[in-house]
Amino acid sequence: MPTLTTIIAGGTAEARERAVAGLLTPGQSTAIILEGLPSGTPLLDDAPGLSLARIASGCLCCAGQLVLRVTLNRMLGRRPDARPQRLFIGLADEAHADQLRSWLSLTPYDQLLELGPTQRA
Repeated sequence: MPTLTTIIAGGTAEARERAVAGLLTPGQSTAIILEGLPSGTPLLDDAPGLSLARIASGCLCCAGQLVLRVTLNRMLGRRPDARPQRLFIGLADEAHADQLRSWLSLTPYDQLLELGPTQRA
């Protein structure tokens, strides 16, 4: 079953993290990739059923996608039964959300992810 994926775009690192925190469902295994590091105390941290990766600012979709690809592949794992039910990707530049969606629609991610609507932070 594909992982339901939501892109949260724009705003500050804190705003993206707050938006993701507001969408979490207790008891649902979730992976989160956040671009940018918060300037204060983070709201989210690894916990049972929650896997979090923070990536320093620098466009995830333009920088060759290497860091995003490696992080995403690790989170999705090799076993379908170990995949998270939900994935959030916090993207700093809202202008690049469509480009990221297009990239996530390509093989192999087209079989692994179900892209939901992009949300603004």
